[in-house]
Amino acid sequence: MELVSLSKILTYWEKNQADRIAISHEEESISWHQLELDTNRLARAYAELGVKEGDFVTVALPNSIEFFKACFATWKLGATPQPVSAKLPKFERDQIIVLGKPSLVVGVDGASDMAATVPSGYEPSSALSNETLGEKTAPSFKAMPSGGSTGRPKLIVSTTPAEWDVDFEYLEIRKQGAMLVPGPLYHNGPFMWAMIALFRGNHVCITTRFDAEQTLSLIEQHRVDIIYTVPTMMQRIWKLPESTRTKYDVSSLKTLWHLAAPCPAWLKQNFIDWLGAEVIWELYGGTEGTGGTIINGVEWLQHRGSVGQPGDVGEMKIVGEDGEELPAGEIGELFLRPYTGPGSTYRYIGAEAKSLEGGWESLGDMGYMDEDGYLYLADRQSDMILSGGANIYPAEVEAAIDSFPGIRSSAVIGLPHDDLGNAVHAIVDAPGASTPGVSTREGITEQALLAHLQERLVRYKIPRSIEFTSEPLRDDAGKVRRSQLRSERISS
Repeated sequence: MELVSLSKILTYWEKNQADRIAISHEEESISWHQLELDTNRLARAYAELGVKEGDFVTVALPNSIEFFKACFATWKLGATPQPVSAKLPKFERDQIIVLGKPSLVVGVDGASDMAATVPSGYEPSSALSNETLGEKTAPSFKAMPSGGSTGRPKLIVSTTPAEWDVDFEYLEIRKQGAMLVPGPLYHNGPFMWAMIALFRGNHVCITTRFDAEQTLSLIEQHRVDIIYTVPTMMQRIWKLPESTRTKYDVSSLKTLWHLAAPCPAWLKQNFIDWLGAEVIWELYGGTEGTGGTIINGVEWLQHRGSVGQPGDVGEMKIVGEDGEELPAGEIGELFLRPYTGPGSTYRYIGAEAKSLEGGWESLGDMGYMDEDGYLYLADRQSDMILSGGANIYPAEVEAAIDSFPGIRSSAVIGLPHDDLGNAVHAIVDAPGASTPGVSTREGITEQALLAHLQERLVRYKIPRSIEFTSEPLRDDAGKVRRSQLRSERISS
């Protein structure tokens, strides 16, 4: 065991592999030696701007080497990075700044009366030293934003200090390997996988945005052994022409993680057949770190559709409307409890946890456990559609829609209905969709899709209306805001 403060972890790896590439982005790369020097100087510049030990630093930068520099410079001062989207409107960004009260906001042009700011592309004075700084360990190594389904911002502040055991085997991330992260770094998943890979001395490759063929090319080029994905990315890769998908050498890949959204069974099976069951891994859990599940492809083949059993972090149970624990096979709300006790993994700023007596907390997800203790997710409670007295979980309908050839993704919502209360409405992302009911490029018709769904869903779950679009429904992190889609259609 070798526990290293994040203020010193670049120094540690610089001594071990100074000339090896630490991070690559598009045509740019940086060695461990240069990353150490640049972040020493940048940390001193941040200190002159008022950053102190224990502070938050809001990082509003796109995927870039600059993003990593800002985070490591923050850790070197004993402060905590607090990432937000670089595209976040000022109003929303200011709401998060009010919550976090950072001493510095990185990536913002112009003065602010709430904190010091530096713009994207900021370069510290060359007069500042780039020599090693003293050790300072922040009480929290990350503070991630979340709007959830309500849209109200909150911060999820980890209670884990800013330090890491470089020998700790975690998330199948090998020591001094090569990791590809094509997702947005301000989201918790990509942030965690990329940073832990660096803490373990990996070469981390990132992209500005996800591109299916570029992803395969980068795996071949950098001999990537582990990649972070979401099901949206997997679908886009799979829907490449087979001649394109198979022309790249991806034999170096030992682990493909997918998380953040439900993965259709047909898609997971295709990836297992292509890359091997031992390569495919799935994780379910929240940014809060109160518990979760992990399952690999070998195990999944024995428990199709499951996201695994509770892991080493905590325990979980399924609860009914009256707070009673439900038996195996019954859908209810999922509650988690860390083995280390309530409040041991995170604290909220701007929100309160939904909790039950005994330290149990809910992330708002629904699901059921089978007799063997494997978890099967349904949907978030807020996304469930009550139609004609029946509970309909959008993810199940979306999985059936997404299995139709030529469809990239879908979102299923409930729209007001005089008789049923809510009617199931499907929004379908298909290339070339320009007129209602028809995708001109792929030749998808509403009639053909409904026939496909009739073979896979009971009648009451089949959408009563279908809307075709060529606009992406999920972001690069695989997230879809069904409440927003519903509000837009009700108000139009």
